[in-house]
Amino acid sequence: MLYRTLFPQDMFADLGRLQRSLQGTLDDAPGIRGAGRGGYPAINVTSTPTAVEVLAFAPGVAPETIDVQVDRGVLSISGVRGETVTGKTPDDKTTLHLNERFAGRFRRVVSLPDDVDAGAVTASYRDGVLHVSVPRRVATTPRRIPVQ
Repeated sequence: MLYRTLFPQDMFADLGRLQRSLQGTLDDAPGIRGAGRGGYPAINVTSTPTAVEVLAFAPGVAPETIDVQVDRGVLSISGVRGETVTGKTPDDKTTLHLNERFAGRFRRVVSLPDDVDAGAVTASYRDGVLHVSVPRRVATTPRRIPVQ
């Protein structure tokens, strides 16, 4: 005798796949602080009363391949990350099982506030971290006025 169940076993597997798919979509959605998750290089942007500081974590990138530009209130960081770390290139006898290292061209863009001095931007690269400092104009720095 053949019995049919109301909920076949495959349905729960399908629901699990659907849940993982939806979760992946939601993970890529913008968070409360913006849509900066998941890009390469990973960046931290901080603001102080005197400057906007941007740290881009780009290990394995040659400094001469990094291009930093400021245009109309937008900071752009772009460059190229090489294909191999060890210097070995895969051949016909090599089977790649897992490759989690990003290689190729990259670009990150950060909007800057209106009170920055685009002419005084500095950038340095050390130990795989690009540090870009965008100073604020002196006239807009808050200052305390003594009352007499």
